[in-house]
Order: sequence, then structure tokens, then C-alpha cells
Amino acid sequence: MNSSKSPVLDGLGNTTCNAHKKISVFFSIIFMTVGILSNSLAIAILMKAYQRFRQKSKASFLLFASGLVVTDLFGHLINGTIAVFVYASDKDWIRFNQSNILCSVFGICMVFFGLCPLFLGSVMAVERCIGVTKPIFHSTKMTSKHVKMILTTVCLFAVFIALLPILSFRAYQIQASRTWCFYKTEHIEDWEDRFYLLLFSCLGLLALAVSFLCNAVTGITLLRIKFKSQQRQGRSHHFEMIIQLLAIMCVSCICWSPFLVTMANIGINEDRSMETCETILVVLRMATWNQILDPWVYILLRKAVLKTLYKIARRCCGMHIMNLHMWELSSIKNSLKVAAISESPVSSKQINQQPLSSTGQ
Repeated sequence: MNSSKSPVLDGLGNTTCNAHKKISVFFSIIFMTVGILSNSLAIAILMKAYQRFRQKSKASFLLFASGLVVTDLFGHLINGTIAVFVYASDKDWIRFNQSNILCSVFGICMVFFGLCPLFLGSVMAVERCIGVTKPIFHSTKMTSKHVKMILTTVCLFAVFIALLPILSFRAYQIQASRTWCFYKTEHIEDWEDRFYLLLFSCLGLLALAVSFLCNAVTGITLLRIKFKSQQRQGRSHHFEMIIQLLAIMCVSCICWSPFLVTMANIGINEDRSMETCETILVVLRMATWNQILDPWVYILLRKAVLKTLYKIARRCCGMHIMNLHMWELSSIKNSLKVAAISESPVSSKQINQQPLSSTGQ
């Protein structure tokens, strides 16, 4: 019992980093409500789209996106509910967390719902990279069964990372603001406390790096295919994908990098000041915004929305930015056809022989 109560005493020992109750409750309720509504809308759109593309190559992307959105939804629902309860109880952890069960559950959820979306984002980036650079391999190997196995593996790995402190008899700690639980970030005693912080930060930063690299390769490949091909088919899909890739990279890096870097800095430097405590609350809220923006980036930033924004911008600016025929006849099938033709040696020979035959005539 002494070891189980020590996290409560440690977390309550520092009361210098307290936020205003009304403001904090307001932000928690707003974040949770907006996150649940946006992710629920995205799930409905994904379910409808999956019924249309179930037998096509886009089904794998829709399954990964569905897993990401469902994870974000449950993250807002569970973590948001606990956070609102803590604020409503005036952060009196001694009263409702005698055995440290709630803090452990809160810490596990924070780690799981933090790492799992990052892992899924990197897996989606890898899947898109393979689909664009190796479309034949993607269409034959990336089946729904394989996608579900990958989703299960990613979730189990995130659960394992979240349960590591519990398995090694290291309890999650109440943070200095007394509003959330996480790895031990104050009075770090040994290498194991630093190991958890660095492991979380390194895995998150690695997932962002993989996403950035794969999205960059995908974008470059799409641009090369677009400029090589003289066809109009698939151009709108290329344009749509490039915008999504840029938005995905920007949102993930901006929202998650500050929190991951801050945790890594604490794990390396061990101690932190009052200013760092306030900074953690800011970067934590920034990371929360990533789960709110995920459905809007992955699902709602589509061709229909971009086309509407284009029309509005054209009316406001009165400028002809691009021809609307670029939005016609776009599909994932046409893009995969162009990519497959560009990498096929037979088609390249035919293309090289066409100028010769025309000159001979």
C-alpha cells in the first residue's frame, strides 16, 4: 500500500502548476466534444466509402483510416471523461484514487492513445508509398486480411508499451498540474524512469520520421507520374493526394513534435522547472488537437471539399487558378493504371517505339 500511494503523494507534493478550474473544465469539455463529433462524422463517411470500394485497392487505405479514426474517438471518449471527472472532483486525488487504480488507467490510456495514432499514421504512409511506387505488388499482396492483421499488431504493440511500467512494478505518476497521469517526470531516480520517457519519445518521433519520409517519396512519385503521363486521367487524384500528404505531415509534426521533444528533454535532463510544467500543459493540448484534426485531414479534405473551396476562392479573388477539367474522371484505379504503366518495361518500349513509327510514316 505504501508503494501504491506514493504516486499520489508525489503528484500532490507540487501544487505550483495549477490551472484555473473553470477554464480547464471548459477546454476539456470542448476538446472532448469536438473530437467525438468530428471522429463520429469521419467514421460514418468511412463506412459509406468502404461499402463502395470494398473490392478495390482503396479498401486497404479505408481500413487503416477507420482504425485511426476509431482510435482517436475512443481516446477522446475515455481520456476526456477521466479528465472532466478529475476537474469536477477539484483534482482531489486522495479522495478518489486511494489505490492508484484511476491514475494507472489514465496513464495507460494516455500512452496507448498517444502512440497508436502515430503508429497508424506511419503505417498508412507506408501503405500509400507502396501503393504508388509498387501498385502491382500492393494490389496482389495488400488484402483486407493482411490489413486487419497489421492493425491488430500495431494495437497490441501500443498496448504492450503502455503496460510496460505496470509489468515492471512502476506505477504511473500524477503530474504536477494534478490533472493527468503519465510516466514519472519529477524526481527521476534511476535509468528505468528515464527509459520510459525516452522510449515513448523515440517511438513517436520515429513514427513521425517514417511518415514524413514515406509521404515525401509518395508525393515525389506522384509528381513524376503526373508530368510523365500526357493523360488527364488521375490528375485530380494526384492533386488531391499531394494536398492531403502535405496536410498530414504538417498537422502531425506541429501537434506532436513539441510534446515528444519535451518528454525526451525531461528524460535526458531529469529535472524540470515551473516554466516547463506550464509548457507541458500547452504541448499536451497541442497533441490533443492532432486527434481532433486527424479526421478532417484524412477524410474530409477530399476532392468535393477542395472543389468547393476552389469555387469560393475563384468567386472571391476573381482569378482563374486552374481548369476544372482536372477534377474530372479521377479515381484510384486510374492512378494505379498510370503508375503501373510507367513502371512496366513493356509499356516503356511501346512508348519509345511510337515516335519511331510516326517518323517513319
